Amino acid sequence: MIKQYDSQDQRHEVSSYLYTYACHEDERELCALELKRLLDTEPQPGYVETPIAISPERSPFVHYRLDIQWEAHSLEALEQLAAQINVLNEQEDTDLPTFHSNGDEALRTFKLLCLDAQQTFSYEEKRQLERRIGMCIHGKAQMKQPQLLFGMAYSGGRWVLGRCHLAESVWLQHNDKPRHYSTALSTRVARAAVNIALPHPTGRTLIDPCCGIGTVLVEALSMNIDTVGYDLNPLAVQGARENLQHYGMPNIVSIGDLRQLKGSYDALIVDLPYNLCSVLEEDERLHMLQAAARLAHTQLVISTENIANSLAEAGLTVQHICHLHKGKFTRYLWLCSHQF
Repeated sequence: MIKQYDSQDQRHEVSSYLYTYACHEDERELCALELKRLLDTEPQPGYVETPIAISPERSPFVHYRLDIQWEAHSLEALEQLAAQINVLNEQEDTDLPTFHSNGDEALRTFKLLCLDAQQTFSYEEKRQLERRIGMCIHGKAQMKQPQLLFGMAYSGGRWVLGRCHLAESVWLQHNDKPRHYSTALSTRVARAAVNIALPHPTGRTLIDPCCGIGTVLVEALSMNIDTVGYDLNPLAVQGARENLQHYGMPNIVSIGDLRQLKGSYDALIVDLPYNLCSVLEEDERLHMLQAAARLAHTQLVISTENIANSLAEAGLTVQHICHLHKGKFTRYLWLCSHQF
């Protein structure tokens, strides 16, 4: 529970959330589009401040989420606010034991991190700020395995302080699957693609009609998204089922041709075939895109060439486009919509 204090330089409840992120230069456009879709805010270099709360594990680019509970216009004012924080009043993050002082007073362990946002700091500056503000908090500072994690940053022209949450790289665990395709999306890109196609998934459905070995399906299911997958290739379907089973996920994959599928979904992701064994003729690609338009309201189409004309001919309106580079190889991600 957050205490209420008499000060004009603070807020007691969470007023907004600050996310820090990082990405490779080749994935900058992908990262920016994903964060904009998830947080409904244009990201600033290295951080986003928004009233929208998501689990930091949703994005493969987010490192921390800071819940802004206290804010001040000077470090002196922030010290006064920090001095009124007793970690015993905070909900515990771990099952680690409490610390008892010489007076047998129970204390909780905590750690304070200084994050880069509107203003960035050197390593030494961060440690100095952490010591300056952290020593004001009532509790026992613990650098390893603290029970509570706090964060501070300079954002929006003021200092902010609050509970901090470290993102767990769930998507990294999905690299260790039994079946692989050399041309499949990476788990990081697949996770970002799901977030772009369906940023607010509660009560909504997603279909991957050319699912291959199920990279997109695994990421969607790991985020509890109602998902189904199809593929024309029986060997790909078998591989997807093995991968899903490997992670204890349900079998949601069937053999099916995108052009013959029926139903209505909120979003669709299709990674168009492009390797030497699956060269698409223009008319075949058009039929696939027309089928995708019939199946969902929102489509994320992934291609290795500019298919703007084909998308328009299929009745799809491009909302956003981003480019994903890997050496000389480029993927296009087309976020489209279609009105039934």
